[in-house]
Amino acid sequence: LVSPETGVSVSAQNLVVELAKAPDSTGPWEKFSFGLDPSTLQERLFVTEENVDGFLGTALCPSSCSQSALESQPLIEVLDVSEDRIQIRVQ
Repeated sequence: LVSPETGVSVSAQNLVVELAKAPDSTGPWEKFSFGLDPSTLQERLFVTEENVDGFLGTALCPSSCSQSALESQPLIEVLDVSEDRIQIRVQ
């Protein structure tokens, strides 16, 4: 993380934490953890094609699925993510 570019904004109904990657850090963030202390952290995934694929693959086809069932799973593409919607295309 880049310290001067991070920030926190607090209001009565909301909290925003702004994070910035260090210049030598590459690739998208896949997940983050949050909580009151290290022993109670909860993990959340960012919305990426890989995370959506993994989530839907687990939900649609549990670990007992055959290889042919896994190969016939739909192609899922995350098209747009905003504060009020997520647009996903399934082929």
